[in-house]
Amino acid sequence: MSLMDMTIAAALDALAAKKVSAVELAEAHVAAVEALNPRLNAFITTTPELALEQARAADDARAKGEAPALAGIPIAMKDLFCTEGVRTTAGSKILEPFVPPYESTVSGKLKAAGAVMLGKANLDEFAMGSSNITSGYGPVENPWQRADGAKLVPGGSSGGSAAAVAARMAMGATGTDTGGSIRQPAAFSGIAGIKPTYGRCSRFGIIAFASSLDQAGPMARTVEDCAILLREMSGFDPRDSTSAERAVPDFRAACERGVKGLRIGIPAEYRVEGMPREIEKLWQDGIDWLKREGAEIVDVSLPHTKYGLPVYYIVAPAEASSNLARYDGVRFGARVEGKDLIDLYERTRAAGFGEEVKRRIMIGTYVLSAGYYDAYYLKAQKVRALILRDFQEAFGKVDALLTPTAPSAAFALGEKMDDPVTMYLNDVFTVPASLAGVPGMSVPAGLDAAGLPLGLQVIGRHFDEETVFAVSSVLERAAGFAHRPGVMAGGAA
Repeated sequence: MSLMDMTIAAALDALAAKKVSAVELAEAHVAAVEALNPRLNAFITTTPELALEQARAADDARAKGEAPALAGIPIAMKDLFCTEGVRTTAGSKILEPFVPPYESTVSGKLKAAGAVMLGKANLDEFAMGSSNITSGYGPVENPWQRADGAKLVPGGSSGGSAAAVAARMAMGATGTDTGGSIRQPAAFSGIAGIKPTYGRCSRFGIIAFASSLDQAGPMARTVEDCAILLREMSGFDPRDSTSAERAVPDFRAACERGVKGLRIGIPAEYRVEGMPREIEKLWQDGIDWLKREGAEIVDVSLPHTKYGLPVYYIVAPAEASSNLARYDGVRFGARVEGKDLIDLYERTRAAGFGEEVKRRIMIGTYVLSAGYYDAYYLKAQKVRALILRDFQEAFGKVDALLTPTAPSAAFALGEKMDDPVTMYLNDVFTVPASLAGVPGMSVPAGLDAAGLPLGLQVIGRHFDEETVFAVSSVLERAAGFAHRPGVMAGGAA
């Protein structure tokens, strides 16, 4: 097995057996980033010197018998996590010069676990998007290819993370999921990704988009690799008031549990009008795979699902308009001088924010304004509570839910740019779980007629990621997804 084809689990075994060194792994992945990033644009900032320094430290620790859990594993860090001494942009020109003087909790945990950071992965600006085409540093290209030669989006907002993992530029990556930004790019890029329960991973040091929705999670090529990463990313953090004081289970062990005796819910409302037949078929395949392994299939209803997208696109922009008010050209980030303070604010934000960010700030400011707060924001919060109640009632009957991850495979760069609403519909299957704060995972499970990956989504109870991993692992084994993108390290097209 080549270094670039190793999973995290296999690499940890090889490192422990001294069949490979952390430096060798790091050098191979640094070379892959240098070869492929000019084309795919998966990284905004690369850190080859830091990666090799961390790899040498991992080898030293292993030689002393003191290797932490992820010693020597090369990963990509989404450029939304503040990294001490390494530029952090959130995909926005307004933060182009920002070098944080502190470390986010999640990146700090991974660093302490011995992970090797290859660089900061590209993303939709401030995580606002479903395609990774709103980044201030250019779009990311999906390493998967369509027969017509069109360049495809990797999904968003964690598109750089997804592309890096799919193209074998990194073994794993961090992502953040506000309305589907881990799960949808995972599906588009043929990898696995989990949004854990809201509060499972600390939000400290993650540049905020929508504070009641944002949640960090891992992306990797296998379900087991995601379990390995999530264990190191999770845990209570007193610096985050929304962090949950819960024990962190052995997620990797849960991957071996199986589904015998579990009740799996199939929500009727996820059968949306116009859904491609191949996604319907894949969903049915998933149902059949779980039945074959001893699960009981139960039809359930989540009646307020249809309001998920409109609620999300009121709540998330409202929170974004508040969070992004801090970018004013005064305290940090870019600054464009003006004739007075108001002019400085206006010029800085006009130059620093992209069109999608401006759109969402305007929507958010509108729904929070006097006369509209009750009609929009307050009503959206009430419906959000109903969406949560739907999930709670469903989980009174079943152990997990199975749905498609996205309503289509990856589309071409620029295909949906002219219609923001069509773009927003990419998150139709992922948004409800985000609004409810429950965990959801995307598993690569098949290809569409054009040979592009499709994902199945497993949704679980609050803080029951173990069942999500158990169900996802069964789906992964049954699907036997061994397809590879056309552009990747060791076999770049």
